[in-house]
Amino acid sequence: QVQLVESGGDSVQIGGSLRLSCLVSANAYSMCLMGWFRQHPGKEREGVAAVYTDTGSTYYADSVKGRFTISQDSAKNTLYLEMNSLKPEDTATYYCATQGPYTCGGQWSVTTEYDYWGQGTQVTVSS
Repeated sequence: QVQLVESGGDSVQIGGSLRLSCLVSANAYSMCLMGWFRQHPGKEREGVAAVYTDTGSTYYADSVKGRFTISQDSAKNTLYLEMNSLKPEDTATYYCATQGPYTCGGQWSVTTEYDYWGQGTQVTVSS
């Protein structure tokens, strides 16, 4: 069983920065595709960024390109999302997700491509 635990959510001012972390359980196999999603109240969960850990290829939603950076530290079993120049529309609950072992590929921004999810961490951006 793979477990993911997010941390780092907070309330920040417009233009501020945050770094979200996602700790993957120590007994997890190396996951090929890992991603960050967010969900605004009353809306569907949307893909924010993803990384293929075997190639290092990264993908971003247009709304966060140039502001957010996804990265991973395999030694620490941790996925990160560095968020800069935060805007009020970035306010949401952020989730990390991974595909299961022996799975690699698919559409990075589609929730059904992922097998395991964290519980979410709240990010609030205000003036």
